[in-house]
Amino acid sequence: MSDATIYTIGHSNHSAEKFVELLKQHGIKLVVDVRSAPYSRYSPQFSKEELSLFLSENGIEYAFHGNSLGGRPNDTSCYDGNNVSYELIREKDWFRDGLDYVCWEATNRKLALLCAEEDPNECHRHNLVTQELLKKGAHVAHIRGDGSLEEAAKNQEQMRLL
Repeated sequence: MSDATIYTIGHSNHSAEKFVELLKQHGIKLVVDVRSAPYSRYSPQFSKEELSLFLSENGIEYAFHGNSLGGRPNDTSCYDGNNVSYELIREKDWFRDGLDYVCWEATNRKLALLCAEEDPNECHRHNLVTQELLKKGAHVAHIRGDGSLEEAAKNQEQMRLL
């Protein structure tokens, strides 16, 4: 893995303008949407089409990868009853392909993985995607709602396994 940092961000209930301000503050050039369902009833400015257009108008590229990196995949084999299993997702080729895409893009430009939750600890972008990126040797930082950066670390559960 290169020395590039992979960023993550949650759109929370920010205005579109505040969201772009946070991205620009950290020099983000590409937003990789990792939401399984890229629509928001409560914050319609973050629905896929509107967000893509607004980001483009502000010089930031948008790429949807919720089909490979989303926390609620369509693949029914990733569920134990009604509950999604991150362990099962981690085994899927499409998930590993999504991680490879992120690692490759991060060598070319600053990118941020996008999901809804402001707090990364409450979101699959940290508990699934970031954990796997850390295993690959990536440096990951979470952009918080106030603009500060929080260095990603392995979850305590995974630390006990090492």
